[in-house]
Amino acid sequence: MQIGSPLSSPTPPQAGPRAATDTSRTSATTNPAANDKTEPSRVPATNQQLTEEQRAQVQALKNRDREVRAHEAAHLAAAGGLARGGASYSYETGPDNRRYAVGGEVSIDTSPGNSPEETLQKAQTIRAAAQAPAKPSQQDLAIAASAGKMAAEARAELAAQRFSGGDDDRSSTQARAVENYAQTSSTGTSEQKSVGINLIA
Repeated sequence: MQIGSPLSSPTPPQAGPRAATDTSRTSATTNPAANDKTEPSRVPATNQQLTEEQRAQVQALKNRDREVRAHEAAHLAAAGGLARGGASYSYETGPDNRRYAVGGEVSIDTSPGNSPEETLQKAQTIRAAAQAPAKPSQQDLAIAASAGKMAAEARAELAAQRFSGGDDDRSSTQARAVENYAQTSSTGTSEQKSVGINLIA
């Protein structure tokens, strides 16, 4: 995952070179209704009509489709109210003329909350959503790290608020230390903040 741009999932396993689907037409002598100008049928091919290599490719696509859908469902379930709609998928058409999901994404709200407490809660939900799939992608892990930084900044702000009420020198020294930490940890993160993120399988 990556803040502000679509996330990609681990590279799907390759099933070898794509074998072309047999699109030859029946000649007019064996099928009087056939016409050389007609398009090949888009009706799904049966397993008997596919070569062994094509059957293997279809099986790999089915496996990838299941993996992608489970990955995105995990993101959606963990994102809860931060999810902006459902998952969206990218598809590949197999040699059987069926479409299989080979990638996907879930968009969630990553804007800061109205208070440090709310920001901390949102950061924890974002991190949980990013790490929800059984096999998080590198981008998922990057989003989780960004959410961890967001949570640390919110904690630092909460601590600074707690310490700012004290009159003794010790409290103000601690408050300055917390503020310095918050400033140091937030340096360079302004480019990473975004209104939303996409979680991709």
